[in-house]
Amino acid sequence: MNKTIRAMYFTGTGTTAKITTSIAYNMWSEMKEYGFEKEADINFSPAQAREKEYSFDEGDIIVFGVPVIAGRVPNVLLKFLDTIKGGGAMAVPVVLYGNRNFDDALIELRNILEDKGFNTVAAAAFIGEHSFSKTLAAGRPDADDMKVATEFARDAADKILWVIRDSEEHERDLASALEEICPVEVEGCEPIRPYYKPRDRHGEHINILKVKPKLYEDKCIKCGMCAAVCPMGSISRDDPGIVEGICIKCCGCVKKCPQDALYYDDAGYIYHKEELEAMYADRKEPALFI
Repeated sequence: MNKTIRAMYFTGTGTTAKITTSIAYNMWSEMKEYGFEKEADINFSPAQAREKEYSFDEGDIIVFGVPVIAGRVPNVLLKFLDTIKGGGAMAVPVVLYGNRNFDDALIELRNILEDKGFNTVAAAAFIGEHSFSKTLAAGRPDADDMKVATEFARDAADKILWVIRDSEEHERDLASALEEICPVEVEGCEPIRPYYKPRDRHGEHINILKVKPKLYEDKCIKCGMCAAVCPMGSISRDDPGIVEGICIKCCGCVKKCPQDALYYDDAGYIYHKEELEAMYADRKEPALFI
């Protein structure tokens, strides 16, 4: 049986990638002397990466990360996630949210992975700079977050190694041993609650689903960065002012543009952003589940 560790993630601005790859690397650092190898991480952010099929087996450990959108696993990923075959692999579900709340995203991701044949052995919710904002959770995950991620990785590795040793000492298969400790218990509600809906001061729903970024054409140098980072493949490479497909408001295009040429000006979007910045300024800390 091969023994491998890798991260697998969806990321808009890079924050989910930063956390999941760090956890995977530090788990491997703890486990390499026991024969585990570090495999190449899987970034399924590009639309073409989600056209592939991924399957794993009992010897694999996957640190699986997604951002939180509206308190849930991004619904644009559900069809893709349904194609993954866990094959008895161990998984560490990780979600990253913008300092409001991760709501039911972590329990939803855990359940998806369990349904697809993974054994979820540990889980975590980390904080990243909010996609809409440059001030809400600015600069996170920061050095303190990364220290927590390293400690979490060590604890997750220790748990897995304990299960492996225990199964060997009692001469039983690993699958049976994992059944006793999985799925990992996490925060969240079942049944899963509806998607979070932003509201104005009168309680009315602010619908920003169809809002798309706009372009300062005089700033744009046609470098193609926005088209390259758009996980939905919605931005035209030749004319970045054209956004023909779905926009999930990950804001990768806005934050990665070297010329600050992309922006949102929808009144509802701006109101919601400012409300989030005012209401959730206090620092949230990662939630860890071992």
